[in-house]
Amino acid sequence: MLLLTATCIAVNAQKNSEITVGTTVSDVTVFLKGAQVTRKARVNFPAGNSTVRFENLSPYIDAKSIQVKVDGEVMVLSVNYSLNYNDTVKLNDEVTAFVKQLDDLDEKIRMEQINGAIVEEKIIFLQSNKAISGSDRGIEYSNLKLTAEYYMQQITDLLRSKAEINQKIKLLNDEKTAIQRRIATAGNVNPEPTGEIVLTANAGMAVRVPVELSYYVENAGWFPGYDIRAKDIAHPIELIYKANVMQNTREAWNNVALRISSANPNLGNVAPQLRTWFLNYNTPPPRYDLANNSLSNTVSGIVTEKTAGTPLPGVSVNIKGTSIGAITDVNGRYSLTIPAGGGELVFSYIGYLPKTLSINNSIVNVALEEDTQQLEEVVVVGYGTQRRSSDMPAQASGVRLRGSSAPAAGPVPVPVTQVDNATSVEFEIKTPYTIPSESKVTVVEMEHYSLPAEYEYYAVPKVDKDAFLLAKIVDWEQYNLLEGEANIFFEHTFVGKTILDVRYLSDTLHISLGRDKNVSVRREQVRETTQTRLLSSRTEVTRHWKTTVRNNKRQPVSFVLLDQIPVSTLSEIEVTPEKLSNGTLDKETGEVRWIITLEPTKQTDFDLLYRVRYPRGRTLTVE
Repeated sequence: MLLLTATCIAVNAQKNSEITVGTTVSDVTVFLKGAQVTRKARVNFPAGNSTVRFENLSPYIDAKSIQVKVDGEVMVLSVNYSLNYNDTVKLNDEVTAFVKQLDDLDEKIRMEQINGAIVEEKIIFLQSNKAISGSDRGIEYSNLKLTAEYYMQQITDLLRSKAEINQKIKLLNDEKTAIQRRIATAGNVNPEPTGEIVLTANAGMAVRVPVELSYYVENAGWFPGYDIRAKDIAHPIELIYKANVMQNTREAWNNVALRISSANPNLGNVAPQLRTWFLNYNTPPPRYDLANNSLSNTVSGIVTEKTAGTPLPGVSVNIKGTSIGAITDVNGRYSLTIPAGGGELVFSYIGYLPKTLSINNSIVNVALEEDTQQLEEVVVVGYGTQRRSSDMPAQASGVRLRGSSAPAAGPVPVPVTQVDNATSVEFEIKTPYTIPSESKVTVVEMEHYSLPAEYEYYAVPKVDKDAFLLAKIVDWEQYNLLEGEANIFFEHTFVGKTILDVRYLSDTLHISLGRDKNVSVRREQVRETTQTRLLSSRTEVTRHWKTTVRNNKRQPVSFVLLDQIPVSTLSEIEVTPEKLSNGTLDKETGEVRWIITLEPTKQTDFDLLYRVRYPRGRTLTVE
């Protein structure tokens, strides 16, 4: 009896207990693409082996990135990530009714398609048997007439039936699209599974210890934005550095400690290498995948779902190779200011195949195709449906364990507002933030900078009659800025947007603050001295332009004015500058530059006079 009792106790002691634990998100580091999420909980581990199931996690977790830290005398045996399909959200009554209508419409469309196929077969049969044969004497006219009338009547009826069927299918598809749009606003047709992390551990005795989970999750990210404010040309530039954060991870980030990182874990981390350049006739040099930028200004468009044609909100739109991006709104629309040189747009959305398109137009619309293989490729082990081989190892590949038997965690980041890491910059937001899981952008203000700036006005009246205010900022590298869109405010008025492109800049950052009507520029032709004369063997053209710049402001301004004279490419064409009003001429480009300081309420005139001589009888266009 004593031996049996001892055996029962030993068996019970070895029995694996299962515990279900809820966790809360405590810390989130948002990368340009994706986010690192940290969850914390306190768990009661019984003595012996136990299985702890952490529920209601994001279904977009990268299993290879999972880390588990357990304090106390608990040994971590394995960590598995799985998808739970059993607790998906039930469709509400309204959506269920919509789904039933979709099924009915699909059946009607299928029947009409069958009818259309039958009509098509009849047409083919009729056309293939329209040849008429008769006796050696030929076909009687009356028989030929009756046969022709029969054929025309039949083919007319069949073609009319085919057109009616196609119209019915179109109307049914339109009705189907309308219902799909209503479903998109009422709820999700295909409820997604929830993620679970299953932890197997062993404790020498019953103990309550804190557990920390961290993992990388997709369908989140941020892109930079700026507000540039200039009170007037006598004060520094105020630059507000903002992060436009979005997340649609299916988990709530409530009052979390938020960090914004300039790192992008999705970028390749292998350093590039040169390939040997073998020089030979008709042998091209090695080619590398470089960005081909050719356009500028802005690009906008609509992102839709390919099958139903419904707009997709929350789609991430980025310019390839940059941090410039946007998120589509509830109508699937986006708009981006692109840097000089253009590039490619990358459209990405969880559950859909990513798409990359060249920016060859100011409007780029795209239809994304649903990724039917995405969930099939997720490693699902331990619990729920296993979608790979049944002999999969118990521990998901790449999962890192941290517990009593694992190495200690790395150093805790210094709690300062900005942390400069070796390869990235991290901003720690001091105030807890709540970012819901939805297709909306949450704007987080990260830094406020007061930037000493030199202001100057810039005008090219031959191209544009307005004067533009430029701010020049030196030592801008210390602010760790990324390229992005900037809203410009001058004298408390919104004046437009620009691109803060820091990729190709020198030691001075130039920011255009827009047009200023208080500095006027007028360029006029002086008719008295503008003429064309015919000489003995040559034609002489004289052009005289006068540009007037007036400062209507209350303080002096620095001004840069540009104009040009033509540059000859033939020895028989002579270009002679006669009057430049002390402007500086670039003989290679023909650019004439004036740099002045203009006092308040004063104006200055600049003369540009040049002569062109070329052989008589030839045609030459001179401005």
